[in-house]
Amino acid sequence: MRRFLIAFTGTLALLSAPGWAAQCGNSAAGFETWKQSFIAEAPSHGLKQQVVEGALRNVSYSAKVIKLDRNQHSFKLSFEQFYRKRVNDAMIRRGQQMNKIHGRILGKIEQKYGVPAPIILAIWGLETNYGGFSGNMPVIQSLATLAYDCRRTAFFTNELISALTIVQSRDMKPEDLRGAWAGEIGQTQFMASSYVKYAVDYDRDGRRDLIRSVPDVLASTANYLAQKGWRAGQGWGPGTANYEVLKQWNKASVYVQTISVMAEKIGSN
Repeated sequence: MRRFLIAFTGTLALLSAPGWAAQCGNSAAGFETWKQSFIAEAPSHGLKQQVVEGALRNVSYSAKVIKLDRNQHSFKLSFEQFYRKRVNDAMIRRGQQMNKIHGRILGKIEQKYGVPAPIILAIWGLETNYGGFSGNMPVIQSLATLAYDCRRTAFFTNELISALTIVQSRDMKPEDLRGAWAGEIGQTQFMASSYVKYAVDYDRDGRRDLIRSVPDVLASTANYLAQKGWRAGQGWGPGTANYEVLKQWNKASVYVQTISVMAEKIGSN
């Protein structure tokens, strides 16, 4: 969800993220000291110290995450280039197949949240190829490394707190929180803060599981858009209110346009 969004939000997050005395650093040298300071301060931010200690006990500094962060490139593809790179006919057909497989649940989700199946399916397909691959990097380690790093400390500290909140609420175990290098979680790649705010336990098993539960994934994606102002029964093309809502999912215009076009094609069958 947020891979293209991080660059836009990092500065803004500095204005609202919690203050911490833990000292950031640009090498592995001070990570363990930072971690102990973070653990000590965690209760003042609503986290149980034993939960944080358990989640961070075996977490080490990830040079791989820092390398991936430093190697981000400017996003300069045109819509046509991006669409050709990310979407093909097989992906559209797969979306149409998923609509048939999950049609009953998607219909109920639309009744509740007002978001139509093609939009949810387009996002699901674009983010992880319908759950085919949602990342295998340890989210707690990634977020701890990026929170310690001095580039966007405030933004990622907030995300780490949110990830630990997910653990504390027993939605997920620390070892089960695996995703993309910047901390995106699950089949539609929620950042941890969005997970806390918008994830839904749609299958009613007592956990909001965006990694393994397809009903939770689909409903949570719809809930996110609904909470951002999605207007039921209206279109989603450029110039519409719903197109503006899609920009809340991802700030990159080519990404939003791809969701819009992909949804139209999935829904055309």
